[in-house]
Amino acid sequence: MCYSNSSTSSTQQLAERYQKLKPVAAPELPYFFASGFHFPQWHIVTNDEVLQQMRWGLLPQWYKGGNWMEFASKTLNARIETCTEKASFKHLVSSKRCLVPSSGFFEWQTQGKLKIPYFIKDLGQSVFSIAGLYDTWLNPSTGAQEKTFTILTTEANALMSEIHNSKKRMPLILSADEENSWLNGALHLDQIADRTKIQLDAWEIDKRIILSSNANISDVSAKFENPLGIQKGLFD
Repeated sequence: MCYSNSSTSSTQQLAERYQKLKPVAAPELPYFFASGFHFPQWHIVTNDEVLQQMRWGLLPQWYKGGNWMEFASKTLNARIETCTEKASFKHLVSSKRCLVPSSGFFEWQTQGKLKIPYFIKDLGQSVFSIAGLYDTWLNPSTGAQEKTFTILTTEANALMSEIHNSKKRMPLILSADEENSWLNGALHLDQIADRTKIQLDAWEIDKRIILSSNANISDVSAKFENPLGIQKGLFD
């Protein structure tokens, strides 16, 4: 599952990449590393002509609970196979689609008792898009309308099956020519579930950095030479 992501582009760079207007007084939201469980704000692309900012961890419009963080921690991801059945997501699939820009994401490989972190990115795009859904929630404490999003996940392709070898899942990465069709509702879920043709690159990173109190530094995605020389299947 994708619970850690990065997006290192400036607001202006993302506005140009997606041909959107830059928001007035737009915040800069660069992340070398961001955990979804911290519910970070993210630049999000919708059919709106302006680049959006939303918080990771979807809160549906009907949510009336007290502890929003507990709820949002369970909606960081949405499985493509079941999102049309889940109450939090089913009303969004046809009308509130979005693109989640990424410079790369993080996943853990299991080898016996060891957990080995990897950085994964699109081989052909420095900034790529993950399919997402969003909604607007009225915060009863502040009276503010808050936009939140979730990332769609699907069955892992060959490379991601080697890395995320416990659950064999991956974020639903879109090719550049699928982005507008996804936003416009022209792509059905069964047309994009298979990500076999998505070309990814991946390498091991330093566990000490990603588990540190300050993982949001450029070195978090740097290639790491494992001194133990562990065999890693596709990465031998």
